[in-house]
Amino acid sequence: MYTSKQVSGGRHVVSICNHQEIAAALMTFCREKNITSGVINGLGAINQLTLRFFDPTTKQFVDKEYHEQMEIANLTGNISTKDGEIYLHLHVTVGRSDYSAIAGHLLSATVSGAGEFVVEDYGAVVERTFDPEIGLNVYALDDTMPCK
Repeated sequence: MYTSKQVSGGRHVVSICNHQEIAAALMTFCREKNITSGVINGLGAINQLTLRFFDPTTKQFVDKEYHEQMEIANLTGNISTKDGEIYLHLHVTVGRSDYSAIAGHLLSATVSGAGEFVVEDYGAVVERTFDPEIGLNVYALDDTMPCK
């Protein structure tokens, strides 16, 4: 599914194997290394992508799939926990063969070529909670709801 190397302190270089789903591989990596907070960034090539868009007026998600060869120009995200489970929040910008770009919340993507990522472990627990006013899972950095 992946290979990895710890390069300094809490930083890991992760290579996701060809034909593997990125979000699942990163989740497996974080679980196996017990990484409960941190950041992720990376690039690579994919041939399947599902993006998610949140509509704040309806508080509903809309998903859209793409099936074509694309380059990941940037994948960025964070690692936290929700209800004691590891929680990944990933966004991606990809380039298409006509040099246009699409971006959004990454639901899934399948490597088609290389998938190269850096995961930085903060070495702490950062918890999330559901905010019903916003309709999203947000950081809970103290005992109160955020931004109240």
